[in-house]
Amino acid sequence: MDHCLMLENRRLQPPGGTGILAWARHYRRAWLSGDLTAGLVVSVMIIPQSMAYAMLAGLPVQIGLYASLLPLIAYAIFGSSMNLSVGPVAVTGLMTATLLAPMAAIGSDQYLQLAIWLALLSGVMLFVFGLLRLGFLANFLSHPVISGFISGAAILIVLSQLPHLLGVPRLPANPLQLLNDWQIINSVVLGFGLICLLLLLYARSLLSGHLKKLGFKPELATLLARLAPIVVVGLAMTVTVLGQLAERGVPVVGSLPLGLPSLYWVTPDLGNLRSLLLPAALISLVSFVESVSIAQSLARHKRQSIDANQELLGLGAANLGSGLTGGFAVCGGFSRSVVNVEAGANTPLAGIVAAVIIGLILLTIAPIFAHLPLVVLAVIILVAVTPLIDVASLRRAWRYDRAEGLTLFSTAAGVLLLGIEGGIVLGICLSIAAQLWRGSRPHVAVVGRVPGTQYFRNTKRHLVETAPHTLALRIDENIFFANTKAIEFSIQKALRDYPDTREVLLILSAVNHIDGTGLDMLSELTEGLLERDVHVHLAEVKGPLMDRLDSTDWLKLQVREVFPSTHIAFNTLGSLKRPGALPEQA
Repeated sequence: MDHCLMLENRRLQPPGGTGILAWARHYRRAWLSGDLTAGLVVSVMIIPQSMAYAMLAGLPVQIGLYASLLPLIAYAIFGSSMNLSVGPVAVTGLMTATLLAPMAAIGSDQYLQLAIWLALLSGVMLFVFGLLRLGFLANFLSHPVISGFISGAAILIVLSQLPHLLGVPRLPANPLQLLNDWQIINSVVLGFGLICLLLLLYARSLLSGHLKKLGFKPELATLLARLAPIVVVGLAMTVTVLGQLAERGVPVVGSLPLGLPSLYWVTPDLGNLRSLLLPAALISLVSFVESVSIAQSLARHKRQSIDANQELLGLGAANLGSGLTGGFAVCGGFSRSVVNVEAGANTPLAGIVAAVIIGLILLTIAPIFAHLPLVVLAVIILVAVTPLIDVASLRRAWRYDRAEGLTLFSTAAGVLLLGIEGGIVLGICLSIAAQLWRGSRPHVAVVGRVPGTQYFRNTKRHLVETAPHTLALRIDENIFFANTKAIEFSIQKALRDYPDTREVLLILSAVNHIDGTGLDMLSELTEGLLERDVHVHLAEVKGPLMDRLDSTDWLKLQVREVFPSTHIAFNTLGSLKRPGALPEQA
């Protein structure tokens, strides 16, 4: 009933069609007010966020604002999600700083140029991958790897902001040195930061509930709570100006240029360009997986869908737009996307509206942010990234599957100890190793028929009937090089347990692939059984696998018969009367 009402209500109907600007071709006037409201709200929210993430990336804070203009417009043209908000995020900020730090001094012109080219290369890679329809690349990073990477990155981000929170250029070698160098201004900065931190934590956890008790609607209360950072920023700048804190030594943002970024092109050194290829590939893969995960989550709530290949195009265009306007690498952000939805966004027009408003701010009042203390930006980062340390996922993974739990923990530890590249590579290697380990321990069950039915179950788990002189074995794994010995051992053990076997039935309903090593093992096993006058039969072979087996000598010369179902095989083999006695078991 609710679904029918949704279809009848033009306001609730999701946009139809796919491809570039599909939402615009199907746009309805009923969506306009929601998109305008969401654009205004999101633009206000992402101003302090974008500045904070630029600082995290080791770049001037205005670069974060530049990276929030063209990316929103470019994604609106090419992307497929109706609600994803693209721009600077904590993970891309950290990756930019970590990947570029060995190549140039943070804050230098060369560093800025490398950050721009990192965004451009990432954009080219993502866009080309989209044209080649390589959306399946999102599957290369499993959930434990992504969760472990983000958790490790979040810890690194927290550690990187401690100097700003303490009001020192960098963390000293030991706590004693910090105490020796401590001055009154450090206490002022720390106190200022802790007050802002408490305000933001209150807004995150309690403000929404208090607003509801005061009579605010739940949606409005939640939205106002999420906009708390801009209020804290305004209060912080007011206190800084009235108290002349910058003159007293509190580090502030400093002068911000008035106006929009210009499109420009600086050809990089060829050696630097080659050095950026691997970092660009890593940041492309991580940003794509993170963005697609967020877009899919938002789409499910609205009964919409996304196109992974279109997402590649959208993210590629967004990064190209960021690089061309002097920004750094961007991707979909969870918090800004959630606020986008809660503010009423229906289509990517909300992102275009947000970009226009940010552009107007850059043209008019941007210089007022010069009075913003850096500790406030650090606190905004801390509050944003601390929930990304996903201890709950580690506990769940460890309880359910120790291999996945170990992968998640090792990826996080790898990011902390080996760096971003090392952590990701370690996580991918552990995921592959875990998959091979699981595949090398296949489940092979002796099955029988549940009385009075056509269902077949494991003889060790159920009371079942077996056919005389027939051994039915269900192989619950693809047969490949890593598990051939284990499968052969299981079959031989079952033959020892059932010494009067004359007919072996291999049920391949769970087998999608048999590699060359597996085929050789089956052929040698069948040949040995034929020498003992034991015939091998197959049942429930899937079509694609049968197509491959049709041309093999094993199927043509050694396999006795292939049955369409286990039920037919049982009835046929159970009624066979073959003369002769079995050879003595070895």
